[in-house]
Amino acid sequence: MSQEIIEKIKQAIEGYQDKTEWEEIGKVVEVGDGILKISGLNNVQSQEVLIVEAGKDKIKAVALNLEEDSVGALVLGDASFIKSGQTVKRTKQLLSLPVGEQLLGRVIDPLGNVLDGKGPLFSDKDKPTFNFLENEAPNVINRESVNYPLHTGIKAIDSMIPIGRGQRELIIGDRQTGKTAVALDVIINQIQDNPKNPPICIYVAIGQKESKIAKIVETLKKNNAFDYTIVVSASASSPAAFWYLAPFAGCAVGEYFRDKGKDAVVIYDDLSKHAWAYRQISLLLRRPPGREAYPGDIFYLHSRLLERAAKLSKEKGGGSLTALPIVETQLGDVTAYIPTNVISITDGQIYLESDLFYQGMRPAVNIGLSVSRVGSSAQTKAMKKVAGKLRLELAQFRELQTFVQFASDVDETTKQRIHKGRVVTEILKQSDLAPISFEKQVLILYAALNDYFAKFKPEEIQSVEKKFIEYIDNLHKDLLEKIKDERQITDETEGEIKKVIVSFIESVK
Repeated sequence: MSQEIIEKIKQAIEGYQDKTEWEEIGKVVEVGDGILKISGLNNVQSQEVLIVEAGKDKIKAVALNLEEDSVGALVLGDASFIKSGQTVKRTKQLLSLPVGEQLLGRVIDPLGNVLDGKGPLFSDKDKPTFNFLENEAPNVINRESVNYPLHTGIKAIDSMIPIGRGQRELIIGDRQTGKTAVALDVIINQIQDNPKNPPICIYVAIGQKESKIAKIVETLKKNNAFDYTIVVSASASSPAAFWYLAPFAGCAVGEYFRDKGKDAVVIYDDLSKHAWAYRQISLLLRRPPGREAYPGDIFYLHSRLLERAAKLSKEKGGGSLTALPIVETQLGDVTAYIPTNVISITDGQIYLESDLFYQGMRPAVNIGLSVSRVGSSAQTKAMKKVAGKLRLELAQFRELQTFVQFASDVDETTKQRIHKGRVVTEILKQSDLAPISFEKQVLILYAALNDYFAKFKPEEIQSVEKKFIEYIDNLHKDLLEKIKDERQITDETEGEIKKVIVSFIESVK
């Protein structure tokens, strides 16, 4: 060997530095139904991402069960390639997904992968922020009381069950009672309520048919609401792991905007399916079943998710995250395990009843069982003044109606009160995807509750309301602007409102 080669070898050996790193390596002991049992990973954290080396493929899994001699993990990919004996490595990173403004108007899965075929979310130049799927909820010091309304555009809700920004309001009812329709109205109304800066809306579809998700996306596009909306989709065909992670992913996206000082609304459609998926995963992980076979921590699962919705204090940027979870009941049973759990976590519920739905009351809101535990403090003064007595009026009307069924002759006062009750009930009817701005709602409810519509028959009310809205739109835009800007009704404004309503009633003759 020549001297020159020997010198080169010597130099290479001199410059060599040994980098010894310990790496924890585990082995797959058992695999089945998307669940792994792994041995050898003693220092792994809960929610840590693991990599399974399945032949040429590297498949992700997330650690859920930390036992003494093994780790139970959930596969986040195709489990069919995983065999027992394969190597598992730690990533030392907790489960997270990329977030940013680029998500607006896109459809993603719970891991942040694109589902809409519009190309990648982030370009090579972008540096996305990564938010953990599981995050701590803001503490009491960092919160502020809910004090600003989130208008839904639905008269029955904005007047009697108002929602504030940062609130958690449950939408509950049997299947096919219009729960998703209410949620879509909320999204569509945001651009109408605040055209310059609508709150960011995140729609989380858990276990929905892909055709339904596609239809929702089309509806939002048609109503110009998709530009400020993000859809997180875990469709019916996706594994239980995705159903379980979807709400946390939606919440992580919402937190990104909340922490930037913006307002965001996240809709979980629906948490019943989320609970089913968690029950399935827990039973496969051999966790002991409790009531209705759900695991003992099902309440904690939903409370740690919903507690992340908050109105942040000024020091923390003043952003808000409003949560609208949806829960499906079976035959109107609100006392089942998951409904009672979620009712006790949220700040009120909108209860949609199938009986009302079939009677033609749309939205089918049962005012007696629906409540907002925050809303009135976040209601505008104008709406509070107009609709303050609405709930009482309706309750008295329902009572009278049942009483009158058994009475043969009814005095004039009772007849008038029943007529007014019917008029108000008709006023509260509203078709899907037709949200009404709060200032128009104020005028309509003012007219109905102060007996201006008393001369019309209940069946005429819907067409009268339509004419009234057209009349205001064409001739009294300034009054609408005034109510929208001032958000309250002064004596002067009230005088104007009365004049407008009287002149409209005369024109209808």
